[in-house]
Parts: sequence; structure tokens; C-alpha cells
Amino acid sequence: MSCIIYPSPIFGPVHSRRLGLSLGINLLPSDGKVCSFDCIYCECGFNEDHRPQQPLPTRQEVAEALEQRLRQMAAEGRMPDVLTFAGNGEPTCHPHFAEVIDDTIRLRDRYCPEARVSVLSNATMIHRPEVHDALMRVDNNIQKLDTVSADYIRRVDHPQGNYDVQLVIERLKDFHGHVIIQTMFMQGHCCGESVDNTGDAFVQPWLDAVCAIQPQQVMVYTIDRETPTSTLLKATHEQLDAIADKVRARGISCSVSY
Repeated sequence: MSCIIYPSPIFGPVHSRRLGLSLGINLLPSDGKVCSFDCIYCECGFNEDHRPQQPLPTRQEVAEALEQRLRQMAAEGRMPDVLTFAGNGEPTCHPHFAEVIDDTIRLRDRYCPEARVSVLSNATMIHRPEVHDALMRVDNNIQKLDTVSADYIRRVDHPQGNYDVQLVIERLKDFHGHVIIQTMFMQGHCCGESVDNTGDAFVQPWLDAVCAIQPQQVMVYTIDRETPTSTLLKATHEQLDAIADKVRARGISCSVSY
């Protein structure tokens, strides 16, 4: 099993399936993983296998590294389409996440005003007012909702603390449409149990929740890289297209990444 541990605090740019030329911002240590989930499909591996020894990057370190990289990209004549908070775990766990967002917006406006600021999050910290308000200031507030089944979340996403999916859905509603829902669909099994969430029993309740949230967009995707659990399988093109069509039939924009 291989995994990807990203440099910190800046990595890339990389070509994202969903976002274009993306300059990554990693608010977690560069030698391990820190996440409030422990998903069986995470490209960074399992939390316990990659415990970091280094500290989180400071707000100042992030701002200085980002400005240096943007200056370099400007000199090279290529600027990013998006500045993306991602990397080795959950970015909103950083104690100065809100302040880092403000620094990033300021630097974006100075060096690449047409670029979008995106955050890839698992929605476990959106109950914090400062996190909610910071996410309202970014262009692409991308929040995970793999299912509305508490049992499936327990088996697949492995929350590292209390996680009530119904409360999370209510908090996603509080963005009043300024949110993009991203959902991983897959097949296969783990520990002898199916993890296939492509059927109607999973899709229909999830679709009802999406309609209640009324996001600006839904991102439907499947496994792209090697996973720490070897028995997982990609959802098919036909399955993803069928799910996306159901979202669009409800009047909500939906993109698909195969």
C-alpha cells in the first residue's frame, strides 16, 4: 500500500480533476496526517500509520510561503486557476484557519485576482463560528457528505470524535447555498462488509439531503488513486452519470469526475 503525504505549507501546482491548475495549501505537518476522519479510501493513508512529529505550520509561515510561490509563478508567466486548501488531513482543524483564509484572500487579490480560493473539508468543524464565517468568505466552500447513513459513515469515514450526520446537514443548510457538496461513490467491501453506496437505498436519502441543503453545486466522484484498503472499487461511469442526472433533475448543478 502506498500513500501520498504532501509538502507543507505549499505544494504544486497540480492539475485537479475538478478545479483546474491548483496551487495547494496544506495546513497540516509535512511528515504525517492529521484528520478528524480516517476514511478507508484516503490517499494519505490511515491516521495511525502516519503520525506526524513536526508541528503545524504557523499563520506567518503559510503567508510567507504562499507569497513566495505566487511571486515565482508570476515570474514564470503562469498563475493558478485556484488556491486550494487540502493536503494531509482536515484544513479547518488548524487553530488559525480563519486568519489564514484572510491572508490568502489578500495575497490572491494582489497576485492572481482571477483565481478562486477553495477549501476541501469534511464538514466536521463547521459548527465553529469562526470556521463557518471563514468558509463564507472563500469562493469554493467544498464540503463532504458521502451518505446520510450513520452506519456507513462509521464503517467508511471513521469519524475521530462525535459526528451526527443530521446535525451536519443542518449546519450545511446554514451556508444558505454558499456551499458545494462533494460525495465519494464507490463499490467493493471492507472487513467483510459492503461499502457500495451507489444503489437507491443510499442515493435517494442522500439526494433528499442535498435538496434540503440547496448547494450551488454537487461534485460526484470516485476513487482516483491507490487506497489504504485494497478491496475498494471505483464506481462505474454509468453509475456516476445516473446519480448526476438525478441531482440535475432536481435543478442542482452537478459535475462528475470518473
